Amino acid sequence: MHLYLHIPFCKQACHYCDFHFSTSLSQKSSLVDALCQEIILQKDYLPIKSLETIYFGGGTPSLLTEAELVQIFTTIRTHFTVSPTAEITLEANPDDLSVETLHMLRRYVNRLSIGIQTFDEATLRWMNRAHTAIEAESCVWQAREAGFENMSVDLIYGIPNREKTLWQTDLQKALALDVPHLSAYALTIEPDTAFGRWQKKGKLPPADESLAAEQFEELTKALTDKGYEHYEISNFARPEQYARHNTAYWQRRSYLGVGPSAHSYNGFSRQYNVANNARYIAEIRQGRLPAEVEELTVVDQVNEYLLTGLRTQWGCSLSELTTLLGEDFAQKQTHDLAAMYASGWLIRNSNDRLQLTGAGKLFADRVAATLFVE
Repeated sequence: MHLYLHIPFCKQACHYCDFHFSTSLSQKSSLVDALCQEIILQKDYLPIKSLETIYFGGGTPSLLTEAELVQIFTTIRTHFTVSPTAEITLEANPDDLSVETLHMLRRYVNRLSIGIQTFDEATLRWMNRAHTAIEAESCVWQAREAGFENMSVDLIYGIPNREKTLWQTDLQKALALDVPHLSAYALTIEPDTAFGRWQKKGKLPPADESLAAEQFEELTKALTDKGYEHYEISNFARPEQYARHNTAYWQRRSYLGVGPSAHSYNGFSRQYNVANNARYIAEIRQGRLPAEVEELTVVDQVNEYLLTGLRTQWGCSLSELTTLLGEDFAQKQTHDLAAMYASGWLIRNSNDRLQLTGAGKLFADRVAATLFVE
């Protein structure tokens, strides 16, 4: 079983982010209380009670105090068994990772996912990130000294109006840190963000897809040349050091998500918590789950598997697609599969799995959409 906890607080709003969060910390204590209560309310959501992974996302979970972490873990361990080999990840911002904080976190979690995004000072300011370029590098070395061997760093590419050499510098600095895992995402401009509002006013150009594609190819070459496996479109890892929690999502495993805006999946339905802190706290205090449930049809399950599975190095099993669909998937989608093979974006490997080619990784969503069943 896999557990996700959404911590919806940040010091300040990054100009590109449209995740659910608040920059006011006044409700943090009340929300942690509610989150713990939701863990109790949801303890029977899945039949398995042994946790293989725990993931603190957000928001900025590195804003949690030690007392709050103790409260959360006490609740978790009271109602679930945590595997001795569980991967316990906490997302963190470099400016939160003082030496003291790192040693405190090491007592509770064994993996950090650090939101660096770029090592360039001017770009950090433009994004409205809270950390400095110096902190972006120093926090990784300090985390290693504190005992963290399992770390990931995030980068953003495809940034408009930026010297192309700065992306190459970001890659060089990330590789020099020698972390076992790296995630990289193309900048997307969402409407309800500062960047979205700037773009609407003509102050920011549209995302440059050709630039993003060029930098994605530079990223792929740089990391694979250094021995990283490109195991998911946006994720690279040293051999066998994949993010186990996120891999569970991509491989259709069940998970429980707690906290405002968190999602849960039991194999047959998805559950979505309200993305409003005050409403979430009020409903939980009344013993009610502030969630909507979406029952997944056979078509939903097949198409979700295509959308997530094709993004990974393992691809999609044709036999599993056939089992889900209840009829021969390859036969049903003969025409579309032939078109994708001919495009050079998709192959059917010797293990009877559908996999994207290197060129196909640039068109992952298009390939999946082409193969969707109706």
